[in-house]
Amino acid sequence: MIRQYFTLTMLILLSIKITAQEEIPMPRVPAMRQLFHINIDNAKQKIIRLNTTNDSVFNATTDSATNYRLTKILKVHVNNLQANVELDSTLTESDKFIWLRAIENLLNDYAYDYKAGKVKGRQIADLIYAFENAMELKKKLSSISPVIIANPLEISNLLFNNPAFANDIDYKVCRDNLVLKMCQQQPDNILRILNIYPNVYFVDSILSAFAYRNQENLYNFASSSNEFGDSIRSCQDPLVKTISLLAKKNTGRMFFPFLDLLYKGDISMDTIANAIENDEAYYKLLVKTEIGYAERMLSRDTPLVYKTLVEKLRGKAVDVYIDEINALHDEKSEIVRFKKIDNLNPAELYYLCVLGEEEIYTSSYLGVYKRIFERMLVKRSDAILDRVHYDYYKKFIKMAAAYNQLDDFLSRMDTTTSNDIMRNFVTNLAAKNTLEDAVDVADSYASITNKKIKNLILDQVQKNLFDDTLITKRAETIYRLLYTIFLSMDTINHIDLTKQLGINPIFIMPNKLLQDTSGRIIIQQFFYGDKDGKTVFEAFLNNFRNPNWKIIQEDEWVEVKSLKGAKIFIYANKPLDAEKDLDAAAQKDLVNYLDSLQLRPTVVIHRGHSYYLRYTIEQLAPSAKIVLLGSCGGYQSLNKVLQICPQAHIISSKQVGTGVINQGLINVITEQLRLGKDLDWPLLWKGLSTKFSTAEEKEKFNDYIPPHKNLGAIFIMAYEKAIAKN
Repeated sequence: MIRQYFTLTMLILLSIKITAQEEIPMPRVPAMRQLFHINIDNAKQKIIRLNTTNDSVFNATTDSATNYRLTKILKVHVNNLQANVELDSTLTESDKFIWLRAIENLLNDYAYDYKAGKVKGRQIADLIYAFENAMELKKKLSSISPVIIANPLEISNLLFNNPAFANDIDYKVCRDNLVLKMCQQQPDNILRILNIYPNVYFVDSILSAFAYRNQENLYNFASSSNEFGDSIRSCQDPLVKTISLLAKKNTGRMFFPFLDLLYKGDISMDTIANAIENDEAYYKLLVKTEIGYAERMLSRDTPLVYKTLVEKLRGKAVDVYIDEINALHDEKSEIVRFKKIDNLNPAELYYLCVLGEEEIYTSSYLGVYKRIFERMLVKRSDAILDRVHYDYYKKFIKMAAAYNQLDDFLSRMDTTTSNDIMRNFVTNLAAKNTLEDAVDVADSYASITNKKIKNLILDQVQKNLFDDTLITKRAETIYRLLYTIFLSMDTINHIDLTKQLGINPIFIMPNKLLQDTSGRIIIQQFFYGDKDGKTVFEAFLNNFRNPNWKIIQEDEWVEVKSLKGAKIFIYANKPLDAEKDLDAAAQKDLVNYLDSLQLRPTVVIHRGHSYYLRYTIEQLAPSAKIVLLGSCGGYQSLNKVLQICPQAHIISSKQVGTGVINQGLINVITEQLRLGKDLDWPLLWKGLSTKFSTAEEKEKFNDYIPPHKNLGAIFIMAYEKAIAKN
């Protein structure tokens, strides 16, 4: 397309690079142009001083010989450009002004781009050579396009934007070449670049290639009502046309997750349109598509916009189903509470669990889990995994373990199959870029009570650790840490994780570590203003109405201060009316109050239902070293807490959190701290197990996980420590 712009003469001209020019004596310069020469000399000195105050050498690189050569080129070649302008009898007086200003601009623009990191020091020589060649072409009334095309973007850009070449006869050829180079250098910004330059000759070929790399981004631009949007919509590539068609629809986002099937003709627009009209039909279509995609991915065939499909499926699972059954958590009738999912088949229920992990309440999960197997025609539990092609099966196993359903799940299949599934559960843990699978395995191991399954997992972890065909440095770190942590669970092995893994103590929280510089321990509690919140708040205060403590009432919070022993300060917001968000305002004001006094909580306690937990986590102080999640299923939120407080000791329940257990924990912890004692978690837990006397209390306390058994949290701490060492 642009061969016509390349002539033999121009190519020969471009190949000439005189690196050892002799300096031409400067002729007498008329007074009216002397200022231009002074400005050029100043611009040269500005470049020489870019990296130093030295007036003689431009320190463009770390090599002194190279720096000397580049400085000589800068001084000699620019001097000769100036001299040649003055000596060239073919130039008019006006032309000489133009070229001298062009030289000055070139040097100043280079200095500006260098300081901005857009051009390298050693490129000063190539820039001057390119300018010399472009100047010769311009003086012959030829296009500078060969120079623009032959040089890298940084240099071509400086030439193209120089006023001396503003009216080049091949302006569009030069401009298009610069845009092409920008696209090649910044592949992630291609559409932003083309949005500025939508009429380049190669726009269709770029769009066709980009469409197979980032459909989501292309969809966003295809809906634009500008010239670039028109360019996208006029592109004839089949995938680009499909994306453009969806982008024009008001409901295009609902169609977009099915792009792969639409593009290949495996589903019709009408089929999707009909499903969109009904939430249940749409959710079922999403699940059907996800199952088909899961089968394809077993053969390493990743569908287009797969992540978009998953997120849409997750959103519908939560918005349409989980939110409703969660909201009915107080409903006594299961028929009423779970009516919304009456028409879902086992696979559709399965995805409610694995994709709703962060939102689903304990009782909601247990209700969905039960209905999966009630509705299966083949009662073997591995049949559901076969049905979904083992999609998210590690997440399903992790959740079953967390909610004490793993034994039930494994008992519904033969032993050989269950053993194979559990071996696979702990295999390929380094395959993803995240630690999610490894953390899930660690958390699950802590939840498993079946000794045969625990031994099987331990044996498989050890086998993977020493399997040379599977191991990489990252995999070795993951399996070594898991193996060490799992062995430490059995006291007979006498493994000190603090010494072996170099992490903070996990069995003991030193009293001293919780104190601020004044020796105070600051404890913050979050209460919520529903009926239960007001009840537990009063129970909390009643436990501190004794001579060891003083209660100070404020409008929005209370301060409970120790009068004897160590200095303990407990701050708790009052459970003001939740319907008016007064509890939220009290929490915010208390956080601001503590911050204004530079009081950093090292113990943070959540008192409220699981649907309030996210609000506590959003306000969680990074200074917290002990976090008690006193809600149902708080165990599911460990990773969120660790993202804010990486070294925190966390106490949480896998299932039902209760006020009696929470207050019992708070009483023991605060009393130990008031007496100046360290918190020895195994000893403290053993003592607590005798305090809860009824069968119901014992059952609920057994669902609480102490810090030294939060294996996922321990694994994350150990992994970050190991990576930091390397």
